[in-house]
Order: sequence, then C-alpha cells, then structure tokens
Amino acid sequence: MTTEAALPEPGVAPAATPIPVLDVVIPVHNEERQLAASVRRVLAALDRLPWSYRVTIADNASTDGTDVVARRLSHEHPQVRVEHLAEKGRGRALKQAWGRSDSDVLVYMDVDLSTDLDALLPLVAPLISGHSDLAIGSRLAASARVDRGLKRELISRSYNLVLRRALRVAFSDAQCGFKAIRRDAARELLPLVRDHEWFFDTELLTLAERAGLRIHEVPVDWVDDPDSRVDIVQTALDDLRGVLRLATGLARGRLPVREVGERLGRVSTEAGTGRVGLQVAMFVVVGLLSTLAYAGLYLVLRQVTGAQQANLLALLVTAVANTAANRRFSFGVRGPDGRLRHQLQGLAVFGLGLGLTSLVLWLMPAAHPTLEVVVLTAANLVVTAMRFTAMKLWIFVRPA
Repeated sequence: MTTEAALPEPGVAPAATPIPVLDVVIPVHNEERQLAASVRRVLAALDRLPWSYRVTIADNASTDGTDVVARRLSHEHPQVRVEHLAEKGRGRALKQAWGRSDSDVLVYMDVDLSTDLDALLPLVAPLISGHSDLAIGSRLAASARVDRGLKRELISRSYNLVLRRALRVAFSDAQCGFKAIRRDAARELLPLVRDHEWFFDTELLTLAERAGLRIHEVPVDWVDDPDSRVDIVQTALDDLRGVLRLATGLARGRLPVREVGERLGRVSTEAGTGRVGLQVAMFVVVGLLSTLAYAGLYLVLRQVTGAQQANLLALLVTAVANTAANRRFSFGVRGPDGRLRHQLQGLAVFGLGLGLTSLVLWLMPAAHPTLEVVVLTAANLVVTAMRFTAMKLWIFVRPA
C-alpha cells in the first residue's frame, strides 16, 4: 500500500516554512577535507539547544571540492543551506550571509571549530533574551582555557592591547572566531563596516561599542588549529592599518555611531566622551608611531654621533611630523592657514621635551644605545602628556 502526500485544498496556501531563531554562518575557502565533519558537529551541538536553527555555509571563492561537499550536506540536512561568493574574504562572506538572513540571532564560527561548542548556549542566550546586542567568545578572559603557541599568544595579546589604547575599546578579544549578533543590530552596523577580511570583527565590535550596544563576553576553551593557513604576521599588519583608518574615521566624525545607538534605543558612548575622547584616541595612535620613529632614528644616528646630538635630531624630526599629523588627524585642522604658527608653537613644546631628555642623558652613566633609547622613551611619556595639553589648550584652540 502506497501513501501519497496530501495535497493542499484548493484556495489554501501552503504553510510557510518557519523562520529559524538562529542562523549559524560558517565561512569557508578550500575546506573540502574538514567541512563535512565540522558541519555535523555543529548540527549535533545545535540539536541540544531549545531553539530552531539554520546552518549557512558561506563558500567564498573555493577552487577545490568545497562546493560539492557543501551541496551534499545541504541535501542530507534540511537545516543546511549554501551561499556562494565570487571573491575571497571572511568579512565579505559574513557581511553577505548575515545581511541576507531573516533569523533573529546571527552566529559566526570558524570551520576548524577551535572553540569548544559547549560555549554556544551562553553565547546566544543573552541575545535571544534581549539582554545583549552582540556576544563574543573570549580567549583572554580569566576563566578561559587556551592551548596555542607562544607566538600566537603574544601577537593576540599585543593586538588587543593596541585596540584598548588606540580605540578605547572595552572588549577583551576582537579576533576569536566565535561571535553572535542580533539581526536588528546587524542591519544597522554592517553597512558601516568597510573591511572584507580579518579586520571585519574588530571594526564591527568597535562601531557597536561606540553606538552604545551591549557586548556580552563568554570565556571559551580554545585549541589552536595546527593546520591554520592564516598568515598571522601579515594579518596583524593589515589590522594595524585598519586601526588607523577606523580611528581616523571616528575622530573626524564620519561614522554615524550616535545615530545607530539612537535608532536601536541605546545611548552612544560618544555622547559621553565627545570630541576630547576621539582626540585622545588619535593622539595615542600618532604618539605610538612617533615613538617608534624616534627610537629607530635615535639608534641609527647613535652609530655616527653622540647621544645628545642623536637625541636632538631624532626628537626634532619626529616633533615636526607629530605636530603635522596631530594637526590633521587628532584636531581636524586642514589647509595652509596657521600651519607655520602651529609648527612654531610645536617647536616650543619640542624645546621643553629636548630639555627634559637632555637632562636625563646628562644624568645617565655611560650605557649601551639600546638602554639609552629605553630610558629616553620613558622620559618622552612625560613629554607626550605635555604635548597633548599644549595642543588642546594652546596650539589648536579654535577661535570662538
């Protein structure tokens, strides 16, 4: 006896497929070997949660058999769907998949599943309840357990330290491949994110925090993937360029984070910090680059001249460049008007810095140039504080 599927009655529309609460996006590029096993592990973890779900494989320009594996998984499991992109880029894949999704909560995880999936429930629960707008896995939280090499550990901690100093962010781990966001927040933030690669996460989180959105952090157990093909050094350099671009955009008021916060019913952090906070952020970025340039110039000049002469020349060059950079980026002053006056005022501050650092060198016993530059850099921290105060209250004061 055969059973035929019941046909809908005439004039009655078929029931619409319910929209899943969760949409878990897994961006992939040439991952045919581990894709099937990883997706099945994710499905098993999602089956233990009380909410409906979908898994979206975002295949960004794979050239191996990833597409075949992804299609096979979508046929085997009705909860799996596949999206294709013609260009590479993890950020590009997330932006497309999240932007098209109709689920309430959008999740992202790396295909290597370095993060223990037991953290999935505490990741999404605060978003579903409405308590938070974004959630991130943190490998740097006190209770996280992480197994990775010293090189990656140092780069990760250094990068997040730069973020806290340069962008004034509060979240602890920008790059862990385990995140979630509410759809309403994604709709507002994604159009503002410019990066299509690995800086996507940092840019999204920084904009969210500036808009006053709540970011929930989940300590995770994380094991480094020994087969990872990510060039962490190049990625770190690209991310530092992204930090400078983002800090510049925020300092110039180009990003409407306050409006985003208002539309989502949040109070933007920029409402409390104002222009001064943005100036501090850009001043820190410029100061960091100036300090590195000073140290490099000092060590080069020290090979051919004495300590006092090397200090004078290195400090003079970097002071002129520092004033020009802060004039444009930190204080938003453009055009030739006042440029010479600003440099002359900056040289007055340079004179104070030269006096302090020269005194430090005079008091120091004979030492290796490397030790000299370390002590001089510490002295320059005092000069940096004086420079910002002078720029804020004297050099770049706008007429009333």
